[in-house]
Amino acid sequence: MNLIFYTIFSGSLVTPILIDLTPISSTAVDEVKEIKVESYNPSWKCEDCSPEEQYVLEQLQEKTKITDRNALATIMGNIKQESKFIPNICEGGARVPYNRCYSGGYGLIQWTSINRYNGLGKFCTKYQCDPSSLEGQTRYMINENIFQRVLPEFEGGGKTVSQYMVPSYYWLGWGIKGNRELYAYDYTKKLVYS
Repeated sequence: MNLIFYTIFSGSLVTPILIDLTPISSTAVDEVKEIKVESYNPSWKCEDCSPEEQYVLEQLQEKTKITDRNALATIMGNIKQESKFIPNICEGGARVPYNRCYSGGYGLIQWTSINRYNGLGKFCTKYQCDPSSLEGQTRYMINENIFQRVLPEFEGGGKTVSQYMVPSYYWLGWGIKGNRELYAYDYTKKLVYS
């Protein structure tokens, strides 16, 4: 053990310091373990939401550049109006698999036209997902060409819920507006950035 003794004078105080100069053994160095530090990226969360709502909210933020609370709330409010976040719902309320919905809209956003409905099936066949599942439909919804066309409007940010309802209409083409805007305003109160 190599020790050095120093005395530090500071005004009228004398402070002794003992320093150990013993080299660190290789076993001590081997015991040092790397600590992986994961960065935390804050995002909008909705603790009072259902697991389905939370999943869609998370995916919208992970797979797009939407960061605006009002934009996310408006998308969520529209989905709630369309399906209440029930992926296997056929227009009218029947809960059926993708291939058993014979009329009206189907799924999260009630894909109604034959091209949009078939697009869901083709997408899930190509990417090996279940067209009746929340996960499969959320992937398709985000990647669908109609949503992709209006996505820059949602990613731009800085608009009111009412203003985001315009691209929402072009995305969904609803016949009845219903409570979608009220639902959106409700989500604005539930979403917390953390």
